[in-house]
Amino acid sequence: MTTLIETIAGVRAASPLGQTLNARAEILRLSEAAHDAVLLPREPGGLSHGLRAALAARMCRHVGDEALTAHYESYLAHASDLDLAALAWPGGVCGDSLHDAMARHADLLTLSPREATRQDIAALKTAGVSEADIVRLSELAAFVNYQLRVLAGLRLLKEVEAR
Repeated sequence: MTTLIETIAGVRAASPLGQTLNARAEILRLSEAAHDAVLLPREPGGLSHGLRAALAARMCRHVGDEALTAHYESYLAHASDLDLAALAWPGGVCGDSLHDAMARHADLLTLSPREATRQDIAALKTAGVSEADIVRLSELAAFVNYQLRVLAGLRLLKEVEAR
C-alpha cells in the first residue's frame, strides 16, 4: 500500500528510497492512521472536518507545499462548511471569532511554535474555544507540521538519490 506521504513526495517503490521506506512501513502506516484520526475523526468536536481541512491547507501554504495544500483543499471542497474556505489562506478570516482565533493559533504553531505561551491558550479560551478543542487544534497542527517536515526530508533525499 502506498501512503499519502509516499505519493506526495513522489517516491517510487522500486527506488532505493522506496525500499528504505518499505523497511520503515510501520512508521508510514502509523502516519497514515494519524492523518485519518486527526483530519476525519468520528467525533470532531468543535473542529469540523471542513475547519480541519481549511486549517491544514493554511499551514501547508505557510510552508509552501503545493501538493499537500491541494490534498487538504480537496477535503475542504467536499466539506459542508465552505464558509470556512477563507481560513485556508494565510491571513484569511471568516468573521467568526472562534474560528479566526483557531486560525491565528494554527499560524503561531506553524510559524513560531517556540513562541507559544500560556497566554496564547488563554486567548483561545477567551475566544470560546473549549479545552478539548484546544487539544484537537494542537493535535492537528502537530500532525500537519510533522507531515510537512517528513515530506521536505523525503524530497531532499529523493534529490540526492537522483544525483
